[in-house]
Amino acid sequence: MKEIKWGFIGCGDVTERKSGPAFNKVSGSKVVAVMSRKKEHVRSYADRHGIKKWYTDAQELIDDPEVNAVYIATPPSSHATYAIMAMRAGKPAYVEKPLAATYDDCVRINRVSEQTGIPCFVAYYRRCMPYFLRVKEIVKSGTIGKVLSVQIRFSCPPRPEDYSPDGNLPWRLQADIAGGGYFYDMAAHQLDLLQGLFGVITRAHGYSSNRLGLYPVEDTVSAAFCFENGLNGSGMWCFVGHESASEDRIEIVGDKGMVCFSCFNFDPIHLHLSDGMQSFDIPAPEYVQLPMIKSVVEDLQGVGACTSTCVSATPTNWVMDRILNKL
Repeated sequence: MKEIKWGFIGCGDVTERKSGPAFNKVSGSKVVAVMSRKKEHVRSYADRHGIKKWYTDAQELIDDPEVNAVYIATPPSSHATYAIMAMRAGKPAYVEKPLAATYDDCVRINRVSEQTGIPCFVAYYRRCMPYFLRVKEIVKSGTIGKVLSVQIRFSCPPRPEDYSPDGNLPWRLQADIAGGGYFYDMAAHQLDLLQGLFGVITRAHGYSSNRLGLYPVEDTVSAAFCFENGLNGSGMWCFVGHESASEDRIEIVGDKGMVCFSCFNFDPIHLHLSDGMQSFDIPAPEYVQLPMIKSVVEDLQGVGACTSTCVSATPTNWVMDRILNKL
């Protein structure tokens, strides 16, 4: 493909803040159509972003002859359906993370991609961001020596929308739509990032519970996991903790030092060595998905290779399903 002409399925908040405008900032990439089931919403989105065509039916967008690639920005429960529709129509898909709401749906996507020969990419965009590439450089260069252990710690207070006396919960707290609760939405980034560094996680066990009772899905999770190279890791997630306990931290411990960084806040990276601590302050780009979208476009143009595919993304769903005892 010389020019990638995108059709969006879904035009929610993520496309406004993280991804949508970035598609037009990459050379050889252009957004030509957008779809949402809500007519007024999609028409307004198209007008505001200068997109000439809009649809309320996903199949109509996929069938549009001008569209030659599809970005799927809907909740996870519909990812498999839309990705498979796009690939069977001969059009590559770029899917929001996680790849699907279940590991089994990920397997279905992989099967169709293999059968059709059409690629499917996944928006684990931290793999391409300068902040996390610096972490990768520190680890791969041997600066902290042989890596011995990995630990994820995350805690945040409840969000205002978590208090929903009328039962109208955000989709991220509806397991049949999201795959789980906030864990399924947020831990996906952390676990994919670590697998990009250390290889596939082959063993995982976890305990989840609902401690505060604000909503039906889990609000606290603890887990232990093991990578294919024998490296052990652990994680703790709490989505209803007191603000004094707020934390967004990943620690990678080696026999010569340790590197600590955040996944969501972009706090300075701290490198601890025998001779002291170094700090690296690397801000996020204006549109955090821009480096990943550039990688996807270059892959489709045949001038690069994107490492975040449906194949690489599937183990993350497997790990999360194991931790939540869904497998």
